[in-house]
Amino acid sequence: MKRSLTPVASLGEFGLIQRLTRGARLVNASSIRGCGDDAAVLDYNNGKRVLVSSDMLIEGVHFDLSYVPLKHLGYKAITVNASDIYAMNGVPRQVTVALAVSNRFTVEALDELYAGILLACERYGIDLVGGDTTSSRVGACICVTVIGEAGEGEVTCRDSARVNDLVCVSGDLGAAYAGLQVLKREKVVVGDDPDARPALEGYEYVIERQLKPEARGDVTRRLAEAGVRPTAMIDVSDGLSSELLHVCVGSGVGCRVFEEKIPVDGQTRRVAGELNLDPVTCAMAGGEDYELLFTAPLEARDALAAMEGVSIIGYVTPPEDGRFLVTRDGALVELEARGWNSFIQRE
Repeated sequence: MKRSLTPVASLGEFGLIQRLTRGARLVNASSIRGCGDDAAVLDYNNGKRVLVSSDMLIEGVHFDLSYVPLKHLGYKAITVNASDIYAMNGVPRQVTVALAVSNRFTVEALDELYAGILLACERYGIDLVGGDTTSSRVGACICVTVIGEAGEGEVTCRDSARVNDLVCVSGDLGAAYAGLQVLKREKVVVGDDPDARPALEGYEYVIERQLKPEARGDVTRRLAEAGVRPTAMIDVSDGLSSELLHVCVGSGVGCRVFEEKIPVDGQTRRVAGELNLDPVTCAMAGGEDYELLFTAPLEARDALAAMEGVSIIGYVTPPEDGRFLVTRDGALVELEARGWNSFIQRE
């Protein structure tokens, strides 16, 4: 009898990681936390925790060079990795960059890419300390490993939310997805016409959120200054719904988040209307906002409410109460992981 084989897409990114690493065992005393969070946590008995994370950006999967400038791509490659460290309540310190490119890339093109990488390193106070380069038969691949640190008692993971905690998010959501849709639309409109120019005026905010996101280390600093210690935290890379489920499943809890509390920028709402999209769906399923989603003790409500750029969007419930979005009319919509899955075939 022929054995049935499992398509990778049926598991999704996180399901695949869980399957591939299920046999991994930590055998070194310096390994505190391994696979399953935004970064690994290491301890070398110096009073600090070392945080390590890696991300890949693949041409044709994560970026399209027909509308992504190389300098922006380099900047984003560092930003998304710095975001993982901030999501662990740490500070990024060093990165290594591994790069594979085909022969259609010139030295000058790679200069542009690294100009963005170095600009982001300067922005976040990160040292570029190494990496690797090799050839690719098709397209480009950028793999960044980031090393950060946090105080021994400061690391915040995604599996420690508690019942009655507040659910909070920084900034606004859905803008990066809206910007991506504008860029895709203009790519189709321009087509192969060398004289055509994309109509991007009036879309500056959402396009910048897609092409040049910023990691929210400012938020973790302000939380610390206000004396607020998040109980769990994750960055919003795959959509709010997916990230909420990561926290809830990891922590063994439920949640209620309120549609009317989810922060969506006015330009995002306008673009969503133009494209016949629901702005809340953009926020829940879009991804690439790189804002911070976190839970915090109920007693921190006043401090959080007074904090500019932070929204309280719900609360943590017992697991038997489920995980729901509460619509404006009071209906309960069960959360689904509808965010980015790189293993799904796309046009």
